[in-house]
Amino acid sequence: MTTIASQIYHALADEIAKGVMVPGQKLEEKVIAEKFGVSRTPVRDALRELGARGLIEMHPRRGGVVARIDTDQMADMLEAECEIEALCARLAAQRMSALEREQLYELHRQYTDCVGNQDLEGCRDINRKFHDAICRGAHSVTIAAMAVDLRVRLAPFRQHQAGPADVRLQQSLDEHQKIVDAIRANDAAAAFAALYEHNARLSAGVMRRFTAAAGK
Repeated sequence: MTTIASQIYHALADEIAKGVMVPGQKLEEKVIAEKFGVSRTPVRDALRELGARGLIEMHPRRGGVVARIDTDQMADMLEAECEIEALCARLAAQRMSALEREQLYELHRQYTDCVGNQDLEGCRDINRKFHDAICRGAHSVTIAAMAVDLRVRLAPFRQHQAGPADVRLQQSLDEHQKIVDAIRANDAAAAFAALYEHNARLSAGVMRRFTAAAGK
């Protein structure tokens, strides 16, 4: 996607995750293009990406419609993400090269700096790179692709977390430390458990908010 299309994609995904755009709502290219002050081409690209991620349903001659994701589907995706990313961590502890481990540690150091500076955008960016590095470090193209696809699809729902930012960031930082320590120590079992527990905690928060929103 172009930069403009990516910006439109993230903006629309954010509105879907927040419930601003409700299931069944139609997304018209012309209306969206006017809203963002762009041509229809980047809007079309953004809608295709939303469709690929399962956030909208594309219908011939009707355009896009916000997908209906029920609580069972959300729980299923979150469970799969926990298991698959934890598997990536286990494999990364066994397969990562010394250079890859140090690169992961460097990302963790950068995340630590962002947490100390309360840099929320920086934390989101480094967090994505941190998880991507673990998935790549599994050295399994198929498993890594599954993990990344689930993470991207769930990202809009994960980014809205409850509680004070400083507390949330510190908790994630502490959990990342356990993941890094386990991978650098070649402790596959500990790496699996640390990443699983990290994602499971975040997933529980996503389900609480999603269930509450679905009940409105």
